[in-house]
Amino acid sequence: MGAPIEHKRLLALGVVAIAILFCLALWGPAWLRTPAGTTNLPAAVGTQTVTPVTVPLPDPAHFHYIEVIDGCGPYYDTGVCVNMRSGPGTEYPAVERLRTGVVLKVEDTLVQGGHSWYKIIFDGALRYPERVAGDWYVAANADAVLPLENIGDEELTKDTPLTNKRIVVDLSQEVLYAYDGDVLFMQEAISTGLELTPTPLGTFKVYKKTPSRYMQGPIPEVSDQYYDLPGVPWNLYFTYGGAVIHGAYWHDHFGQVWSHGCVNLPPQKAKELYLWADVGTSVTVKR
Repeated sequence: MGAPIEHKRLLALGVVAIAILFCLALWGPAWLRTPAGTTNLPAAVGTQTVTPVTVPLPDPAHFHYIEVIDGCGPYYDTGVCVNMRSGPGTEYPAVERLRTGVVLKVEDTLVQGGHSWYKIIFDGALRYPERVAGDWYVAANADAVLPLENIGDEELTKDTPLTNKRIVVDLSQEVLYAYDGDVLFMQEAISTGLELTPTPLGTFKVYKKTPSRYMQGPIPEVSDQYYDLPGVPWNLYFTYGGAVIHGAYWHDHFGQVWSHGCVNLPPQKAKELYLWADVGTSVTVKR
């Protein structure tokens, strides 16, 4: 008689445990639930098992970005680079060294071991996707990385209001001027296109703005030079052939021709211009 009674007790305890787990799954704390599009399953790392906690995704209408404000210099020889890693932890290998001025789009935020990590997503299709293997993560270090919220893409539409703002790119001086009506907002040394990849002459409009772009080369019929530049910051597109005003974190040759046809600014000046310029701003490129 003792054995059947014990069996019934164990069965009853099992039913109670299942009921408790079911209630926790429905109404318990967020870390016990698994929202759509996220996972809380353990991830194995070598011989160690860790459990990242997923923070809700940003509002897709206002993508969040991060800006490297205290990384290494343009030639990696000054300062300390910010490591981009293949997973959310220092035990994962570094896959890229980030220089000051890089801006990256954040897809998700993970908390592991009490530390926050940004999961990076790239804007648009990559020309050479094989160069990027796996996921990329950046530590949310307040001293080196600045989170940027409520900054998103903008595009010119028929409903875009008119603006009196205008940008003049003077190729003979390698200087950019920005005006609001007749009031000078900015005068800054720039780098425009080299002889074989000139910046196009003419009058255009900023038809698109995006805070971050992954630029890769070579580009067929434009340039045979190899380059791989994640997080090119503060892009103002003014020709459909690919001419853009943007920040350049990989050189400091402003005042000289140096680009593949784009208009390069120091990253912080590019940010000032980006935040000031409206979609529809006139862009005149002259000699």
